Amino acid sequence: MSEFKIEPSQRITRLPPYLFARLNALKHAKRQAGADLIDLGMGNPVDGAPQIVVDKLCEAARDPRNHRYSASRGIKGLRNEMAKKYARNWNVELDPEKEVLACIGSKEGFSHMCLAMLGPGDTAIVPDPAFPIHNYAVALAGANVISLPLGCDQKFIDNIVMVCEHLYPKPKLLILNYPHNPTAMTVDEGFFEPIIDIAKRFGIAVIHDFAYGETCFDGYKAPSFLSAKGAKDVGVEFTTMSKPYSMAGFRIGFAAGNKDMIDYLATIKGYYDYGIFQAVQIAGIIAMRHCAKDIIEQNKKYQSRRDVLCDGLTRIGWEAPKPRAGMFVWAKIPQEHLKGKNTLDYSMDLVEYAEVAVAAGGAFGENGEGYVRIALVENEQRLRQAVRNISRFVREKPVRKTKQ
Repeated sequence: MSEFKIEPSQRITRLPPYLFARLNALKHAKRQAGADLIDLGMGNPVDGAPQIVVDKLCEAARDPRNHRYSASRGIKGLRNEMAKKYARNWNVELDPEKEVLACIGSKEGFSHMCLAMLGPGDTAIVPDPAFPIHNYAVALAGANVISLPLGCDQKFIDNIVMVCEHLYPKPKLLILNYPHNPTAMTVDEGFFEPIIDIAKRFGIAVIHDFAYGETCFDGYKAPSFLSAKGAKDVGVEFTTMSKPYSMAGFRIGFAAGNKDMIDYLATIKGYYDYGIFQAVQIAGIIAMRHCAKDIIEQNKKYQSRRDVLCDGLTRIGWEAPKPRAGMFVWAKIPQEHLKGKNTLDYSMDLVEYAEVAVAAGGAFGENGEGYVRIALVENEQRLRQAVRNISRFVREKPVRKTKQ
């Protein structure tokens, strides 16, 4: 009798291999063996949410009225507060009823927006390297990705125009992300105006992932896509409370901008979920009302960690420019250190022999090869230790046997 096999959908089979799987398995094995692994692979804040937010969460969680299903779009007070924040921080006027929607984290919202906007035969332009969900969400929607080398200059703009002029059918979506994950690339005021002109000229919608928009250093202020004239005519922007407020596990994000796209996302979410736990939403309101100073203090921590890490890596011969935003350092590994290995195998070696975990640049796209992404999620002492461990690994040059 033949063995019965359950097959997945084409959505699953179309997904590329998850390149972090091998690295995660090795990290787990090292921890099980008792290793003191310094994990800088994921942008997972460790500093904790402001106490006022935690206190309000506990208070609201005790109220049985908050134990019921919530609104899929987010409660009115939360959406109102996000609209006020946009007006205060970026001088953007938003209608909280039609132009703001709360998501279960920006990753969920982004994924469902792609599902709402794309289908088989559609294409989306995604710069390379990219945060993986920017590619995976397009694939899960049944659409195709057009990769362009990441940039922040006129050449990048010209490449977008070239694709739009020569591709048939025209791309339906352009996905942008500044400050960028993984590279920490940033843009200045005025960058988005030609993007909006292109979107209107070719009839292409824009999604801007602004997850690191408030995590800025050295006086830099990241511009919001929505602050550019005409942005709401062509696209939306996703923000999150995960990074600025260290509320990653709370799972609150927002989509804001074009009311039609917001409505499409609301339609999809209406079928999939009943919204965020209302106590968490109430805590989010308190964060936006009262925790602006906490963001400043958190950014000071990230900036100090950035300086420690970049200075240390530079001393051992790595190229580690200091980013002016985000919670990652995008470091280029010298070819003599790589010794012909790709960054995934090199990252495996770092876990095995240096007991330091980083994210392999190649996992973010072919233009990420040769780099690693290092998260600023440990204190300065641990970051110094990580650099010492890497330095020792570079000097000793041990060789890990890889499976064939």
